[in-house]
Amino acid sequence: MYGNRSEDTDAGDRPSLPDRRFAALRGCERLLSGARPQSIRERLADLAGPPPGAAPDPDGAPDPDAAPDLDGRPDQYGDGVVRTLEHRVAELLGTEDAAFFPTGTMAQQIALRIHAEAAGCRTVVTHPLAHTDRHERHALGVLTGLRSLWPTDEPRQPTAEELRALDEPYAALSLELPLRDAGFVLPGWPELVELAAVVREEHGAALHLDGARIWESAVALGRPLPELAGLADSVYVSFYKTLGGISGAALAGPGGFVRTARAWRHRYGGQLYQQWPFALAALAGLERELPRLAGYVAHARMVAGALARACAAVPGARVHPAPPHTHQFQLWLPYPVGELEEAGLGLAEDTGIGLFGAWRAGGPPGLSVTEVTVAASALDWTAADVAVASAAFLDRLPAVRA
Repeated sequence: MYGNRSEDTDAGDRPSLPDRRFAALRGCERLLSGARPQSIRERLADLAGPPPGAAPDPDGAPDPDAAPDLDGRPDQYGDGVVRTLEHRVAELLGTEDAAFFPTGTMAQQIALRIHAEAAGCRTVVTHPLAHTDRHERHALGVLTGLRSLWPTDEPRQPTAEELRALDEPYAALSLELPLRDAGFVLPGWPELVELAAVVREEHGAALHLDGARIWESAVALGRPLPELAGLADSVYVSFYKTLGGISGAALAGPGGFVRTARAWRHRYGGQLYQQWPFALAALAGLERELPRLAGYVAHARMVAGALARACAAVPGARVHPAPPHTHQFQLWLPYPVGELEEAGLGLAEDTGIGLFGAWRAGGPPGLSVTEVTVAASALDWTAADVAVASAAFLDRLPAVRA
């Protein structure tokens, strides 16, 4: 089943690692993690294809109100299809309004800045593993003058008791759902409700949800999106994480908050002339992916269990968390990143079977980590398929002594 599909080529003739990964995974017949990479031409064809919302209803008639008019003029400074997207996000989350942003980094800095200025306090509560603190080159402090306060540095969500123990005022808690770098971990629903109550009722602060992956978080928590978003004073959502858009994000919340966010968006350079490709891709993702997420989350538990069993004999190997909280989780293996990359790419190139994306150093010492995303490409994988492909992958790695 997993015999060689192509002849080996000289390593010196191979492209860069990102180009090699793109070609290998795009050419795979089966993918376990993530979506099949698309070329620029393929992305353009998607945008030019049937518009989001144009799928026929059960009677065979298209829904003209659900689709943007592709024969109309492009947007200008956020009107047209961009405004259609903003209305759709507000409708899905049950908020008064939403504003499109070119990046989540910009959106979240502005959200926390607004809350800080309203409170007259420059301190915000975050997590050291959150995107705002770990992946933005300290922009929260450098650009906005805000200071982060951490209730915990453990690789998990903070608890209500840890919030209660804070001994200084703060303007807002920014809560990343799920906390990606800790393994896409979520609090339970009762814990989340209690966190919101402590922030808003006991401390008089605002709750901001870093909801880059709020779509699957609502599924995993077993609550509708408006109920989850209703706990917060502001919500950030991403259009390329989970939904497969090109780029872009939105801030949602009360009308006054969103109006102020739009003013700051202009000041930060986010008032782009035309953004219709991002908006069209986001609308397509909302239509295509949201209905599938419950299936992804359920299937991820089976995939994670099968991977854990397949790697059980490898010292230190671990699926984290077990079971996954959403349709994404981490796999830890005791090999250098380079060896794992070569094993995975070699398997994809030789057999047409793609198991994982990129690897990085992380987790406990001596382990490397990859993030597994169970989406449409993985839904036809059985536990037996995972076991066979994992064995083929591990066979390409040297033996590890216990």
